[in-house]
Amino acid sequence: MTITREMNGTTMTFRIEGSLDTLTAPALMEELEKDMDGADELILDFQGVPYISSAGLRAVLGAYKQMNGRLKLIHVSEILMEVLEVTGLNETLTIE
Repeated sequence: MTITREMNGTTMTFRIEGSLDTLTAPALMEELEKDMDGADELILDFQGVPYISSAGLRAVLGAYKQMNGRLKLIHVSEILMEVLEVTGLNETLTIE
């Protein structure tokens, strides 16, 4: 998995490439724990994410809590959207 961080004003965007699973979720959580000062919003770009496991969902929820709900998921594939719908996270998270 590859994570690219980009700050644009007060919005931090993480572009994720690869599966978000038990092996890679800790890397995302580690990136999220790095300096987020000045970030009022976090965007997770899932365009390059073909698969997400329960560990990946926990990482996303951790980011949601860390940002006090100021989290947006973008470029979510149909397959990932189905996972979010089954878990009910589509009702909690902002998804575009």
